[in-house]
Amino acid sequence: METVLSGIRSTGNLHLGNYFGAIRNFVKMQYEHRCYFFIADYHSLTTHPTPGDLHRNVRQVLVEYLAAGIDPEAATLYIQSDVPEVTELYLLLNMNAYMGELERCTSFKEKIRKQPDNINAGLLTYPVLMAADILIHRAHKVPVGKDQEQHLEMARTFGNRFNRLYQTDYFPEPYAYNFGAELVKIPGLDGGTKMGKSEGEGNAIFLADEPAAIRKKVMRAVTDSGPAIPGEAMSQPVENLFNLMRAISSNDTVDHFMDAYNKATIRYGDMKKQLAEDIIAFTTPLREKILEIDADNDYLSKVAKMGAEKARESASKTVNDVRRIIGFRGF
Repeated sequence: METVLSGIRSTGNLHLGNYFGAIRNFVKMQYEHRCYFFIADYHSLTTHPTPGDLHRNVRQVLVEYLAAGIDPEAATLYIQSDVPEVTELYLLLNMNAYMGELERCTSFKEKIRKQPDNINAGLLTYPVLMAADILIHRAHKVPVGKDQEQHLEMARTFGNRFNRLYQTDYFPEPYAYNFGAELVKIPGLDGGTKMGKSEGEGNAIFLADEPAAIRKKVMRAVTDSGPAIPGEAMSQPVENLFNLMRAISSNDTVDHFMDAYNKATIRYGDMKKQLAEDIIAFTTPLREKILEIDADNDYLSKVAKMGAEKARESASKTVNDVRRIIGFRGF
């Protein structure tokens, strides 16, 4: 049985991109592999150093993971900051991570462009913390999106470097796991290619969104003026709408609007109305489950405690082994 690890930042509600990109597959695989799913609250501080309500954000993600079908008895579902061994491994890996390779990281360059007034050390060493998250459980498979593949490559680099420096084969090489298909990326509503909260509230459909909010977001989705002639190449924003519809709607619905597009008779307003109703039908059972779990504080406390205990059992063994390999000894 191989070890699978994945995490999500604790900056608020989960959205359809999270769900289709990974979570629905986690539900299937949690009974087939040794799975660790964590809420990355430390990571969130690199871009939100003074969150308005960190605890509430973490709690919301925990609730929505459970509502989406993660079974805390089958998998290990935990909060990153509940496992202090992660930060110790992060420190030890930092000793063999080089400034040049961290500065060349694509995500670091992107972040310093987006937040020039908050270029903190956490941004620079973000890949090292991510590597610690992965290596702490000696994970073999890591479900990641396209934007995280470079970080996974760096995790392999740090693990292999540790093995080489200390002449061991302790850390396995983690690799991207895509559930037997191409890595999925759900597009946003703003005309870009990625759904995510960091791209703006109106870009993402959250699992907990009320029907009115969903209709409002979808109707505001970016499109274009429509195909001028039948068969004209599709713009990125319109392609995004069709890709989202393919994930949510029936094949007949997709075929209907694709046929209208190819004939240059499509009305984007009609397409958005149909897409909004299909999204509402899909998310309503999830939203109802979210409300039910959110009201059960005792259950949430039990899940968090159990997850921390299970994660620390694995993490403490790894850190103790790493300390021994490096040469730390008690007297």
